[in-house]
Amino acid sequence: MAEQKTLTVKLVRSAVCQVPKDQTRTVHSLGLKKIGDTHVLPDNPGVRGTIFKVKHLVEVTEN
Repeated sequence: MAEQKTLTVKLVRSAVCQVPKDQTRTVHSLGLKKIGDTHVLPDNPGVRGTIFKVKHLVEVTEN
């Protein structure tokens, strides 16, 4: 069985002030609440699209 690729997402900028509410909700849906929080997510088109929407707030590394 092939190993599933993952993405590690880290919140590097605040998603509370001066960003639209839909982007704040998107960051929370990724499992990120505070600056510095990290979350490991599966690498699939849905997750990549979600990350693309808030790419200016997060840092992504591929595993």
